Amino acid sequence: MDSFEISLDTVKKRAVKGVVALTGRTFILSVISLLATGFLTVFLDPSEFGLFWIVSAIVNFFAYFSDIGLAASLIQKKEKPDDDDLKTTFTIQQGLVLLILVAIFFGSPIFQRIYNFSNEGKYLLYSLGISLLFSSLKTIPSVLLERELEFSKLVVPQVIETLIYSLSAVFFAWKGFGIRSFSYAVVIRGFVGLVLIYILKPWVPGFSFSKKSLKKLLSFGLPYQANTLLAVLKDDAMTAFLGTILGTTGMGYLGWAQRWGYAPLRFFMDHVVKVTFPAFARMQDEKEQLKHSLNRSILFICFLVFPSLIGLLVIAPVLVRIIPRYEKWIPAIIPLTLIGINTFFAAFTTQLTNLLNSIGKIKTTFGLMIMWTVLTWIFIPILAYKYGVNGAAFGYSVVGISSIVAIFIVRRYVKFSLLDSAFKPALSAIFMGIVTFLIRRILPYNMKSVFLLVTIGMILYLGVSYILIGSSLITDIKKSFSTLLGKDK
Repeated sequence: MDSFEISLDTVKKRAVKGVVALTGRTFILSVISLLATGFLTVFLDPSEFGLFWIVSAIVNFFAYFSDIGLAASLIQKKEKPDDDDLKTTFTIQQGLVLLILVAIFFGSPIFQRIYNFSNEGKYLLYSLGISLLFSSLKTIPSVLLERELEFSKLVVPQVIETLIYSLSAVFFAWKGFGIRSFSYAVVIRGFVGLVLIYILKPWVPGFSFSKKSLKKLLSFGLPYQANTLLAVLKDDAMTAFLGTILGTTGMGYLGWAQRWGYAPLRFFMDHVVKVTFPAFARMQDEKEQLKHSLNRSILFICFLVFPSLIGLLVIAPVLVRIIPRYEKWIPAIIPLTLIGINTFFAAFTTQLTNLLNSIGKIKTTFGLMIMWTVLTWIFIPILAYKYGVNGAAFGYSVVGISSIVAIFIVRRYVKFSLLDSAFKPALSAIFMGIVTFLIRRILPYNMKSVFLLVTIGMILYLGVSYILIGSSLITDIKKSFSTLLGKDK
């Protein structure tokens, strides 16, 4: 059997199709997810939303220990994984998950005392734990699809999960189930996704343990997981800690700001990063191709994220005043703006750390993660304690700005250019933001004004982008639609 599943040419073609498939075909469902968030924040109080944010962070912290980097090693590995690799990974993961479920069950009274939440919060904790088990059982089929860059298949359970979760959570919230809406929705989502992934990529689960396979996988997996641990400490552990400072209502405002402020990244960047990690790994010996692919992927992300983010910041103050029962989120507008600074820098620096991981420079990424984790725990708690929710959000923006360090580090390995890939889309988006902000000041606060601002913003952004980027912009858009429609061969 050939040790390499696909050729470099196939990697290039599938990478492009994967990015377009994940972005284009999930766009509508991403809109549904954001609409669901909008409805949930209408039906639920900030304290309930904050409780979900805190409990999710607790489970995400535990989830870190369900993997020791073996899944990432399987994706990054140059050679095709054998049966021992797959079953060893599966066996270890399931054992770790069962230990975590036991820890969650016996630790729930402690969390109840710390955060002072009711039994419904405890049941949410259990539900998210069950969802973690379903997610772990999906690992191997997902890894096999990612290695083959078959994202058109991998996207199917993801989008159906999103749809099922969004509809069920909103339905239960509408019926007055409160925080139980999340409990029911996450279990339904996890079960449906588990069934679908095994239909799309059949794999017979088996338990085995190979010392040789484990040793090879851990050579990349342990440093990778060390990075993941730092990310968990930086994000989820910080969220859990902030809950003790800001309370559930304060965390509700911060969680709302993060959910909407990070939305452009979830819309566009996550899909690209998911595709380019295995694609860059297959290209790691082709430096010129790697540089070209990095430039194009950053351009793709920034071209979509920047106008979405700035447009959101312009119209958010209007929306919270005209949507019924949404005025309660007015205190979250300033945090949303500050979180947006973090999003702006993450749009291009996340892809840089993704490249470092994919070419095996995991220790370099580890150093960056140490820096970001230390800055997070220095600035955010102190600012949150002194200035509340706004202080915490400002702390996140400071950490986001520090990510420019990654630019200088990555250029040691790949001589990419931010001028064309990030600066030009940023300039276009900032121009669009200034003009629409000035127009907003003279318009009444109603839905007609929102539609007018969105229309003017799109025209301005595309026009300035065409002037700065050139005709290649039209060519890329045509190629993307051709690929999305299946015409790209």
